[in-house]
Amino acid sequence: MHLLFTVLVTFFAGMGAGLGTGFAGMSAAAVISPMLITFLHMDPYMAVGIALSSDVLASAVSAYTYHKNKNLDIKNGLIMMASVLTFTVVGSWVASKVPSATMGSFSVFMTFLLGVKFILRPVMTTKEAMQGVSAQKRAVQSVVCGVLIGFICGFIGAGGGMMMLLILTSVLGYELKTAVGTSVFIMTFTALTGAVSHFMIGGTPDWLVWVLCVVFTLLWARIAAVFANKAAPKTLNRATGVVLVVLGVVIMGFNLLT
Repeated sequence: MHLLFTVLVTFFAGMGAGLGTGFAGMSAAAVISPMLITFLHMDPYMAVGIALSSDVLASAVSAYTYHKNKNLDIKNGLIMMASVLTFTVVGSWVASKVPSATMGSFSVFMTFLLGVKFILRPVMTTKEAMQGVSAQKRAVQSVVCGVLIGFICGFIGAGGGMMMLLILTSVLGYELKTAVGTSVFIMTFTALTGAVSHFMIGGTPDWLVWVLCVVFTLLWARIAAVFANKAAPKTLNRATGVVLVVLGVVIMGFNLLT
């Protein structure tokens, strides 16, 4: 009975995380961690480690799918990733010097609001419009925005995928599919860095829960990414918005239970 319950919890956790990753480049940690803590009573630090490691393959397969459909900006993604990783460390160091009563629910609230935004004000930018920006200007924008995303994520400890999607679409003017593809590409490496550090510090995870989370998240991320790359822009905006709103509401519910 316990095994069946574990499989069910990890299945729904992986489904929510995979859909969020494949549609919107959302970090699996936002979904998997609260479910493992709430229903399997797992240590929060280990739950985050499992969630981050689930994010690695899910983001990688999503990035591959977006790249195959020519919806990934690798060059500027690498530039932004370097800034994000560097300033996540800086933000984390600054946060260690500040009283810890800061914005714990920032990521969840942002997920909900971003979902509403995609439903009410869809991103209809075209690739042609994206190409109107010079390569030099885009590179500078990627560095500056990577600094901002990294510092906020390091300071708050969450929200990387949502911050990237918001900035790529609203600030840098990316077309939605390219924004998500670039976001999951970056998240592959940020999640790998986080997962390795968590397991080096916290020790080995519960292997059954780890395998189930990785497999289910990977499966649903692949399904979501394939659908997203075939969908019309307006359909994708609405689907992404609905997924984010539902996940935001569900995660808020889990946070109230813990």
